[in-house]
Amino acid sequence: MSDTLAGTPPQDPSKRTWLIASSCVGAAGALATAVPFVSSFQPSERAKAAGAAVEVDISAVKPGEKLTVEWRGKPVWIVRRTPEQLATLKGLEGGLADPQSQRNPDELTPKYARNEARSIKPEFLVVVGICSHLGCSPSDKFQTGAQPSLPDDWTGGFLCPCHGSTFDMAGRVFKNKPAPDNLEVPPHMFLSDSKLLIGEDKQA
Repeated sequence: MSDTLAGTPPQDPSKRTWLIASSCVGAAGALATAVPFVSSFQPSERAKAAGAAVEVDISAVKPGEKLTVEWRGKPVWIVRRTPEQLATLKGLEGGLADPQSQRNPDELTPKYARNEARSIKPEFLVVVGICSHLGCSPSDKFQTGAQPSLPDDWTGGFLCPCHGSTFDMAGRVFKNKPAPDNLEVPPHMFLSDSKLLIGEDKQA
């Protein structure tokens, strides 16, 4: 049986092949044109390196807990401090290297965080979890009292396991430690009671 319809002249096989090939080339050309167009909507490498702001839901963070998020490739800690943890910040100034966060303030501590709690809202500490010594990530040491590598009168905070630098519950470094500075407070602001924006502070 012939595969041509009645009344339709048979097609030249070579012409059919040419039409198929032309269609494929045309489709490929259209795809090649579309790829740069779509790519133009992707963030540039420079924009990725700069790091966009990160919105964080903090509604589930309970007092005494810490939430870690990533911003600009760095770990950012959000610690919801208890009233007891906030109370430990008083009376530590004599043992801290930079209790008022005056050292390198433009790089490490925004104006709204140059206070005892180093925060906008006292209960929430927002710091970059990288030691200012050699870039290690300190460990949580929220429990008070004597512990390995910590003083007997430890009031809670962070311990860098690499070289023993210690920080209080506001990320302030203790004296005579390898770390030269307090933990960095990144730009941030509260969008609501349950939403935090890290990387921007226009409303702060």
